[in-house]
Amino acid sequence: MTDLLLLHTSPVHVPVFDALRDRNHPGAVLRHLVAPELLERARTEGPESVAPALRGLLAEAGAGAGAVLVTCSTIGATAESLAPALGVPVLRVDRPMAAAAVRAGARIAVLAAVESTLSPTGELLVEEAGERPVSIRTHLVAGAWERFEAGDTAGYLARVAEVAGSVTEADVIVLAQASMAGAADLVTGTVPVLSSPAPGLAAGLAMRSAP
Repeated sequence: MTDLLLLHTSPVHVPVFDALRDRNHPGAVLRHLVAPELLERARTEGPESVAPALRGLLAEAGAGAGAVLVTCSTIGATAESLAPALGVPVLRVDRPMAAAAVRAGARIAVLAAVESTLSPTGELLVEEAGERPVSIRTHLVAGAWERFEAGDTAGYLARVAEVAGSVTEADVIVLAQASMAGAADLVTGTVPVLSSPAPGLAAGLAMRSAP
């Protein structure tokens, strides 16, 4: 069975997805490609600006892969658009989460630590909702990304959980970035909280094995 290539914009995701593989998909072969410069450029110049570099990276690293899973929400849509040119399925990690969110209810709260993630996530939710009406409220978690960049993962997750716990009048909360997943277990509020790594990895592996 061919392997799954995971494209990350931070090395912190590698052990997270390896642990999910070990727990839920033993024996699956994952390959990791880490390219933080893609997020840096996308934040300053827009997600579309990384398309040429992204295509080159995936064309080279994706040789032999059965599918590509992109764990950065900011560049996910850009990556998916390259699938026909690459000749391999490409999935953004947050798509299965978005599909689950629109099934959970019409009032969706989106939390992100970087502003560049909010618009792509909102567009994805609208896409997954189709004809169903949805109301999307976005929340930029102030101070969280600075903690993440400083290596304070515990502080980062605590800050995300704090903001998520304060959300009311929503049917579901979406943690827009894969790095936020650990905050879901820390939230004390009553609104369901969804994160992307586990459902995204499962969908990526299923896509890889599809004929």
